[in-house]
Amino acid sequence: MSWRPTHAQIRAICAAAVLLAVAVLFRRPDAAVFGLPLAFLAAWGRFFRPRERPEVHTELDADVLFEGQGTTYRLRVPDGVDPDIDLIVAALPRTAWFQYDPPQAAIAEPVSNGEVTLEVGVRSKRWGLRSLERPTVTATSSVGAYRIQVTSVESQTVTTLPLREGFEAVDAVPRPAGLVGLHRSRRPGEGTELAGVRPFRTGDRLRRINWAVSARTQELHVTSTWSDRDTEVVIMVDTGGEIGVSEGIDGRSSSLDTAVRAAAAVAEHYLRNGDRVRLIDTGSLFRGVRSGSGRAHLRRILDTLVHADRRGRQQDEEQLARRNRVRSDSLVLVLSPLLRPVMLGYIVTLVHSGCTVIAIDTLPPDVESIMDVDAHDSRSWPLAWRLRLLERRRDLDRLSDLGVPTVPWRGSGTLDEVLRDAARLSAAPRIRS
Repeated sequence: MSWRPTHAQIRAICAAAVLLAVAVLFRRPDAAVFGLPLAFLAAWGRFFRPRERPEVHTELDADVLFEGQGTTYRLRVPDGVDPDIDLIVAALPRTAWFQYDPPQAAIAEPVSNGEVTLEVGVRSKRWGLRSLERPTVTATSSVGAYRIQVTSVESQTVTTLPLREGFEAVDAVPRPAGLVGLHRSRRPGEGTELAGVRPFRTGDRLRRINWAVSARTQELHVTSTWSDRDTEVVIMVDTGGEIGVSEGIDGRSSSLDTAVRAAAAVAEHYLRNGDRVRLIDTGSLFRGVRSGSGRAHLRRILDTLVHADRRGRQQDEEQLARRNRVRSDSLVLVLSPLLRPVMLGYIVTLVHSGCTVIAIDTLPPDVESIMDVDAHDSRSWPLAWRLRLLERRRDLDRLSDLGVPTVPWRGSGTLDEVLRDAARLSAAPRIRS
């Protein structure tokens, strides 16, 4: 695209031509007085028309954000811009889930010697992987006579990680399996929590000798501890459907919003405690994160949750059981609105395999009022939805009879009571028939 005259330049040329023609044909010097300045401006703008097309480069201060965080979207016109260019204006197209500063996402900067920089503040309001639309950059020549639109060839993508709500849970974890975590085991062994003082036995380490008690009793005593254990926490996120309205970090949350943010918070909590965490996405055949630990593993989980809103091929109950095998001593946290029969059936399969399963209900509490009634028959849809909720309540009662507690997500402390009950049940002696 080349430099084109602006509407102001065209109007100046036309008005000057008409006024000068009237002055010559009708011998009206007053018309020439008005026409000559316009003709001079039109000639000035034509003479100082830019010849070169400016280059525009875009960059972001940070391309990875958490929900609610902001960054700066910067447009640069490098040195060597045509000196006849007077003004550069940039307008960023509206993109869903981004908030701009200034709100109209448009900014202008006069061209002086050196590099021209235009900055727009961008705030991300919802998790996900999204591209910012290429801005429309318009360069204008002196006196606003000519202009050209330039599009940057660089596309900027922002990765918004789910906000990890403050989450804490009790240390009671059913059936800890490893030896590297921070949970207290029910078995004595190497650890940090004091279990008591007992007489020395063959095989005890010398550094465990309690010299104060040994000197008082004239016999060797050692300090015993409970072993520190870890467990495998399996987080299952039901991405097969989204119930409710999502308004970003500042408004209402859909079932998928709640599930993703809760999964991020739970994963961070257990990884911080040294446990191994595995992520299973039940709405796709391929997404998921294997069991692991550490901060790098948390980032892998967050990067996977970013893609939870992308629909994939849905799995049936048989595919879920075959592709997502779970150890029998794992703690399985299911984040789901608990509406899909496939999901409910797979929970039953996990219970029969011996896993400790806790269902976290992500259905929005005001779901009956936020469903889109206009898209359906207003007479049949509310009744059908009420019937479905009744069926869901019946299914939850059946899960409760199987020993699967169902708790709504409420942030910190959501799992405290059910974890205590699960740890108590796993510690109780089993009666063999």
